[in-house]
Amino acid sequence: MGIDAVLKIGGSLSRGAGLQTLCREISGLSKRHTLLIVPGGGDFADQVRKVYRQYNLDETAAHHMALLAMDQYGYLLSQLIPDSILTADLKAAFDAAEKAKAAVLLPSKSVIEVDPLPHSWQVTSDTIAAWLGSVSSCRRLVLLKDVDGLFAQKSLTDLMRELTADQLSKLTGGVDEYLSKYLADVSLETWIINGNHPERLSELLKKNQTLGTCIRPLLVN
Repeated sequence: MGIDAVLKIGGSLSRGAGLQTLCREISGLSKRHTLLIVPGGGDFADQVRKVYRQYNLDETAAHHMALLAMDQYGYLLSQLIPDSILTADLKAAFDAAEKAKAAVLLPSKSVIEVDPLPHSWQVTSDTIAAWLGSVSSCRRLVLLKDVDGLFAQKSLTDLMRELTADQLSKLTGGVDEYLSKYLADVSLETWIINGNHPERLSELLKKNQTLGTCIRPLLVN
């Protein structure tokens, strides 16, 4: 059956009041869609950044610590998503999703074993989720953040509804710096939507469209 969507739940959503509502919605959606949940880093990753600067850590140590920070957020999400399955094993996550369970993946094990990405702060949970989406052979990656999508430079109102990876590379902010480079080489439709409005995720999964930014793949399977 495969994975319908990889959902990355941004750490910024843990700082607001809507995370529990989003998690309940994801639990319900998992009964109708096969969903792989990837945690962001949030406050856990911010602590790694602080220690990285304070002690002048090397990039590999910081990369591994940031992955473990994602794992910590994953434990939180598994508590908030009813009936979810928490696992560090990618195959076990696929099996859970196919059994109508929201599969929360602790990503550090898979990423460290394969080591597919540069050890750099240009790579955050956005690109890590994109890599997991690619190896999952899913069609869609959804980055759930605390904003409605990506906006044109120097504008807070001009929402960019659709763009390419090349256009993304010319923007700053909103997603990590490496994401555009990674998406240029894979066939993965990527959405940035506001997780504080869970109905938009439901609409996207049901109707293939919603309010947000869609990064269209250049490659076709």
